[in-house]
Amino acid sequence: MVELEDSPRLDAVFHALGDATRRRMLHELTEGARTVSQLAEPFEMSLAAASKHIKALEGAGLIRREVRGRTHVCHLEAGPLASANDWLSVYERFWTGRLDTLEQLLRDADAKSSPPKGTKS
Repeated sequence: MVELEDSPRLDAVFHALGDATRRRMLHELTEGARTVSQLAEPFEMSLAAASKHIKALEGAGLIRREVRGRTHVCHLEAGPLASANDWLSVYERFWTGRLDTLEQLLRDADAKSSPPKGTKS
């Protein structure tokens, strides 16, 4: 379970994931390294605007930027996503338990309303 002392880091991860542009950039990085220009291209945004999104992702530890001359190459750093997943897993277990209970209630209700086997209705 993610401890409370991880809260600032987790806050940064969820803040970074809270923006659709940044989520799409992260998704692009699952296919491999991309330059800032490549990450900006689908959004038709300036490099300055793309850089602001990349800085938010860097601040959350979700990407690493490598400078090659004048080109900045971004790489996915998935480790912080594991902390977010750990935090979310508590709620996954909660909802799985609730849905399992609902399923059992529906099965019980269905069994009560179905005629016994071997009889005609």
